[in-house]
Amino acid sequence: MEPIKINDLACNDLPWKIAYDPNRCTLCGSCIAACTFDAIGPKMERRRMIFTDSETPEPKTRFSAQPVIAQRDVIKNFCRGCGVCERVCPNNAISASRNPDSRFNVVYQTATGSGPKRGGRNNLEVQARTLDTLRVGRISQMTDPSLDAQRHTFDCLAPFGRILPAKALPLQQTADGKLIQDSQTPPVRWVYPVIIGDMSIGALSWRMWEAIAMAVAYLNEECGLPVRMCSGEGGMPVRLLKSKYLKYMILQIASGHFGWNRIIQAMPHMVEDPAGILIKIGQGAKPGDGGLLMAAKVAEHIQAIRGVPRTDLLSPPNHQGLYSIEESVQKMFLSFNAAFKFRVPVAIKVAASATSVSVFNNLVRDPYNIVGGFFLDGIDGGTGAAHDISLDHTGHPSVSKLRDCYLAAVAQGRQGQIPLWAAGGLGKTGNLAADAFKMMCLGANGVFTGKLILQMAGCLGNDHGRCNACNTGLCPAGITTQEPVLAKRLNPERVAENIVNYFLGMDMELRKLMAPIGNSALPIGRSDCLVSTDKAVADRLQVQYVC
Repeated sequence: MEPIKINDLACNDLPWKIAYDPNRCTLCGSCIAACTFDAIGPKMERRRMIFTDSETPEPKTRFSAQPVIAQRDVIKNFCRGCGVCERVCPNNAISASRNPDSRFNVVYQTATGSGPKRGGRNNLEVQARTLDTLRVGRISQMTDPSLDAQRHTFDCLAPFGRILPAKALPLQQTADGKLIQDSQTPPVRWVYPVIIGDMSIGALSWRMWEAIAMAVAYLNEECGLPVRMCSGEGGMPVRLLKSKYLKYMILQIASGHFGWNRIIQAMPHMVEDPAGILIKIGQGAKPGDGGLLMAAKVAEHIQAIRGVPRTDLLSPPNHQGLYSIEESVQKMFLSFNAAFKFRVPVAIKVAASATSVSVFNNLVRDPYNIVGGFFLDGIDGGTGAAHDISLDHTGHPSVSKLRDCYLAAVAQGRQGQIPLWAAGGLGKTGNLAADAFKMMCLGANGVFTGKLILQMAGCLGNDHGRCNACNTGLCPAGITTQEPVLAKRLNPERVAENIVNYFLGMDMELRKLMAPIGNSALPIGRSDCLVSTDKAVADRLQVQYVC
């Protein structure tokens, strides 16, 4: 018998354990071939059989070697619990089960000298969300009748761009009573109030990114929904930059400036302006930390688009050379407005934090009138790669901070001048329409979402630690990988169809929520429509408490 080596890694130390039934297994190898993490493999086990070959019982022992499927107890190849092995097994002989005795974080850090990294959302605590304590409690009935969601016309558009107050509009009245415009107004795009959030063509597989782009084009061209998507940091293919579909894209620039050389070179050849520019200062899932694209996902086409070698790509945690809010307005907003000759709105994206209202107040007082939006991202948002410590222990919920920003603008009489867009775990329960509606009632002009789009494509991860291996480049669903074999698991046409169908359903649900309160336009700031079943939430958000 071998001596026990208590310091060696065992399967019981890992977060997921493989449950395997050799009696049902036919050793077809489907599970091993499908496992992208190489977490299982063939193994020979010694089996003892007691038998007798005489008329009277004379027990004899025979040993045989039996091939089985076994879990690997290696840190590099630990099981992520994605369940692909169970999906492909024709005999239900194998599955992954959560290990309640896991001590993975300790084992990983002692073995590698680094904290574990992953994608997905924070999963330190899975509890009731603030939005789930809110209800639409004001229903129009007699004095102000509700609308008909099926037959009434609704205006479901949100501004992307600076909105001037009436007194600041550059309009002059002539002697004959006509209004003339004597100077340029800030550019504004009226778009659908749900934007597909920034996910780069490096973070996603090219097939997934193509599927989203196809869905957005179809929603605009065929369905009449002006949905926009954000490119994420890292640029985009030249063919798209030079196409008419660029008008549906929001170009993002982040602290790494990846991909912007290619965008600048394509500017003289653009037949359409982009929908907008989004300057990312921070993100909700890992605030205070820069972007991270692992070397495993820096494929050849990513190297070409970003102009980098195959290595880990880390964006700095802040934009170099910017030391104040005022300076960021002067340098960044002005320069990017000028780059597109003041035809394209430019917005800023920040992580929700205790200082968000200070940033927003400074932007509201922007003397140039060029700040086109304030995107606020909360802690429950997803990410493609981050350290566990950042995902689970840093950040701020977006709901209360959105409310603070809106009320700060109201106190100055400047609400609506800089559109507020919010995100961070919206659609976490699968119903984005309800979350978006409640955020609008609290002051948001619109919302943006990313993780939910991946769920529509068949993402196997969840908020309880399942899969969440976006950072490895070994996505078993073909969504966040650059490996050609894995990317082919994804059907772009089917994914685009799923996204289109979800948005069409969500549009109907939004109208179903607007009709009872008697609103034919988005209910921005109508907190009187909301009630809360939680006293603390009601007091914090200044809505009515009900029980």
